[in-house]
Amino acid sequence: MAETIYTKNAPDAIGPYSQAKIVGNLVFTSGQIAINPATGAVEADTIEGQTKQVCENLKNLLEAAGTSIDKAVKTVCFLKNMSDFGAFNGIYGEYFTSKPARSCVAVKELPKDVLVEVEVIAEC
Repeated sequence: MAETIYTKNAPDAIGPYSQAKIVGNLVFTSGQIAINPATGAVEADTIEGQTKQVCENLKNLLEAAGTSIDKAVKTVCFLKNMSDFGAFNGIYGEYFTSKPARSCVAVKELPKDVLVEVEVIAEC
């Protein structure tokens, strides 16, 4: 049976989905974008600033699920512009020091016209 995770330290879902679900010993996060949970707004306009906010949201969400970003086993990353790959990697690497498996693709659009979205699967 799946357990739904919710925290005020990550943005509220902007659609009919959960922030995260725990199934067995894994937590699956929904894609996180650069919304500051305190203001509900996208506050950064650079890939570095948005990546940092996304990683903070994921860190807080994983902690609410009783785990940590260090226990991530897989991430899926969506970039609006693949030309941001290097800058994204710089910030991402500061958070995901355990180097989980990863996919990273460029997409045409993201919600709220953000530059980056990341989802995580982590051990509980």
